[in-house]
Amino acid sequence: MEDYSEPQLVALLQMDNVKAFDLLYKKYHAPIYNNILRLLKDADESENILQDSFVTLWEKRASIDTQKPLANWLFQVSYNKSLTQLKKNLKQSLAFKYIESDMTLADEKDVYLKEVKLKILEEAIVKLSPQKRKVFDLCKIQGKSYEESARELNISKHTVKEYLSVAVKAVKEYAEQHPFNTVIFICITVALKIMM
Repeated sequence: MEDYSEPQLVALLQMDNVKAFDLLYKKYHAPIYNNILRLLKDADESENILQDSFVTLWEKRASIDTQKPLANWLFQVSYNKSLTQLKKNLKQSLAFKYIESDMTLADEKDVYLKEVKLKILEEAIVKLSPQKRKVFDLCKIQGKSYEESARELNISKHTVKEYLSVAVKAVKEYAEQHPFNTVIFICITVALKIMM
């Protein structure tokens, strides 16, 4: 069975063949894990996302197109799951702690305002292109320098700076266009200026 082509293995997988699943796992688990780890920077979280991605492969096996590369499908699924995990982590990041620090959560109104503010920021970041989102995460969330981010993404420092500038502008514009409250926009804009 190890001599089977990938489309043949996927076809066998669709017929509930566990051996085909094992071979596909063996082939792809390391590159998928490494990609997740690059995004999350946490071995345990990355292992959980990896396992969850392969569980999804098993659950969705019937709908997979045998004529398309399985690697692309796995990378997309694991990337989406990693983003979901990053969104959860964002609430605890220094950038968001700074934005939250200007508010005293004295009553339910303040709690609600805090949640809305976080939701707007999360939505704005998710709307960024994948590359700009990665740059924003590395520079703003993880606090890495342009040089460190450039090395990690294998792009130039200048490109990192350009992506970050566009990403920050997009986040500000999203906050400005959100109809909830002008105070939120002001808080986000001030915080992003300080983070620059």
